[in-house]
Amino acid sequence: MGAILLIRHGQASFGAGDYDQLSATGFTQSRVLGESLKQRVLKVDQVLTGGMRRHRQTAETALAAMGVDTKIEDDAGWAEYDHVAVIAAHRPEWADQTRMMAELNKLPNPRRAFQQEFEQATARWIGGLHDDNYPESWRAFCVRVQQALQRLHARLGKSQTALVFTSGGPISAVAQQLLHLSDANTLRLNWTLANAAISKLIYSERALYLSTLNDHAHFEGARADLITYR
Repeated sequence: MGAILLIRHGQASFGAGDYDQLSATGFTQSRVLGESLKQRVLKVDQVLTGGMRRHRQTAETALAAMGVDTKIEDDAGWAEYDHVAVIAAHRPEWADQTRMMAELNKLPNPRRAFQQEFEQATARWIGGLHDDNYPESWRAFCVRVQQALQRLHARLGKSQTALVFTSGGPISAVAQQLLHLSDANTLRLNWTLANAAISKLIYSERALYLSTLNDHAHFEGARADLITYR
């Protein structure tokens, strides 16, 4: 059987002017990830990203650590949902990211405060009662990801290995499809996905199966300081 490794990007730059780039920790996570994959993956046949900068930076850093020069292709089907639009629909004043960070930074724990608001915002989005408020509904997002997975499955040959550098949202949507999770449980799952973690699918010509989910053992033990979730 072949394998598709869905890899969440390294830590992005929360609170910076441009979120869509890796933090210093994110680059280190990507390098350690690549060093681990070098021992685990004998041959890489295809590499895809969702087209976001943090995806490509993670891919380039990991592949360099693996010593692999496989061409990186972009497929926007693997892009993350628009989290700015999701949070703005819940808190319209936070469409202004500068204002959002200014308000959060007045609080004792900005990251925790943001997470609480973001959980409410995504629950509203997934609920489906306000689809007109979003450029992409939750259902449309899930269909987009399913189609991206189908395209990749169709193009893979027998017993090949593909690496897909993407985000937590698409990985959660794939898990929902293969494990038949409810929307609520899919949302809970999304919050547990570690940066630069690996979720492995195995495939035959006829089917796809989830083999492992959110594997980040490469950060355990001496590298536990590299375990992050946002």
